[in-house]
Amino acid sequence: MERAETKPDATDREKTRARRQEEFAKAWQSGSFPRMLFVTFQHPTPYYDDSYAIDSPNMGPYGRAITQELIPYIEKHFRAIPQPWARILSGGSTGGWESLALQIFYPDYFGGTFSYCPDPVDFHYFELVNIYEWDNAWYRKDDWRKTPISGQRQPDGLVLSTMREQLKYEQAMGPGGRSGEDWDCWQAVYGPLGADGYFQPVFDPATGAIDHGVASYWKEHTDLNAYLQRNWNEIGPKLAGKIHIWTGDMDTYYLNNAVYLLEDYLKTTTAPPWGGSITYGPREPHCWTGPFSLEERLKMMAGYVAATAPRDVDRPWWRE
Repeated sequence: MERAETKPDATDREKTRARRQEEFAKAWQSGSFPRMLFVTFQHPTPYYDDSYAIDSPNMGPYGRAITQELIPYIEKHFRAIPQPWARILSGGSTGGWESLALQIFYPDYFGGTFSYCPDPVDFHYFELVNIYEWDNAWYRKDDWRKTPISGQRQPDGLVLSTMREQLKYEQAMGPGGRSGEDWDCWQAVYGPLGADGYFQPVFDPATGAIDHGVASYWKEHTDLNAYLQRNWNEIGPKLAGKIHIWTGDMDTYYLNNAVYLLEDYLKTTTAPPWGGSITYGPREPHCWTGPFSLEERLKMMAGYVAATAPRDVDRPWWRE
């Protein structure tokens, strides 16, 4: 007798989402929840619905806009604590990269980051592609063989699409990197301005060939692990204990591989040691946010603030 496989349909997912929203609202409004401001940035650009929250030749000066204009405005007009130790970052996927990048590029402006399944944090693993040492993002050549490079997988390892398929799809969606999809967005965020006014691509859209000049620009400006390695002596003391990351070890887009490289470096740091944490979810896909609910994660962040705030600071906002 064949067993019928049951999968949650759209109605079940909507019910689950509604239940979780109700549980969060109940916790947030309870008398025992820490009094916090929960702020979500909205910063769309012509390339994507999100600027990636850093200064970029193609996207604009969003890092400065957020830290010098938006956050001061929020802290002035709402009951916020305008101190670095009270500014905690968090996000998943795109938001995971952004929260990590903001903490790294502005190490003494924020008090810590709780980043989930971040986009590539080391471009030796730009998903699976090593943009520094490989010549092509579509295939790996071995004598007479050309093996397609995977771009997406299931947690059991089954390949769902290749790099060539994904990049060709985005090219078909629109010229000049205007597909509104991930690969075009990343190239706009991380790369230099091209002669035609659009971003200068790191991948040749017709062949998948890698432009190593553009890759060098990426390494100098937006490779987070490379930035930490170059600047640890200066920014390390400002980052100690502040970086916390969660990711599945079978991330759908292979993003865990870059996190491994970041962890390998952070474990070598001294004066001071990095003092943060990285947690991997066994066989978990993108975007795994750890074993806790949103309200539990927010309480964890509030507890972190309470523990790291200056000793002489009153804590009327903190509720046990």
